[in-house]
Amino acid sequence: MTKIVVFGNSGSGKSTLAKNLVKVHHIAHLDLDSVAWAPSNSLTSPPSRMPISESTVLIERFLTDNTSWVIEGCYSDLLAEVLPRADELIFLNLPMKLCVENAKARPWEPHKYESKQAQDANLDMLIDWIKEYENRTDTFSKQSHQALYDSFGGAKTMYTSNNHSEAP
Repeated sequence: MTKIVVFGNSGSGKSTLAKNLVKVHHIAHLDLDSVAWAPSNSLTSPPSRMPISESTVLIERFLTDNTSWVIEGCYSDLLAEVLPRADELIFLNLPMKLCVENAKARPWEPHKYESKQAQDANLDMLIDWIKEYENRTDTFSKQSHQALYDSFGGAKTMYTSNNHSEAP
């Protein structure tokens, strides 16, 4: 059984690495974006977080249905719920400049946006958000990610460059 948690700033390559791990290990994949946000419509702007208790129910369902997995995201509050079951932790701690470059080059994410144009319309906001990573103190911050990394007692790796995307 393989149970891996991948986390870091937006644009650090979490989804790319998780998809590669799925291919190599033939494991299930959960992108925490899919369980972190309340369903939105044109009246809900900006989007809002789902209550953590509801997200946790969805995560538990995923964990029950899958014995081997990779879970990825930037939500320290949700990741803390998963860490006790993880075998391995990967922190993508890339410099902000690389995260911005990756965000600019990211392919369309159809599970998050209805079109590439809609995704690109949010790019300036995303870049501003990426740049605040080291200054924030919320669940998405470098501070909270570092605390998760430091507290994990199992196998853990920290990547500080884009060379992580092919890691097995």
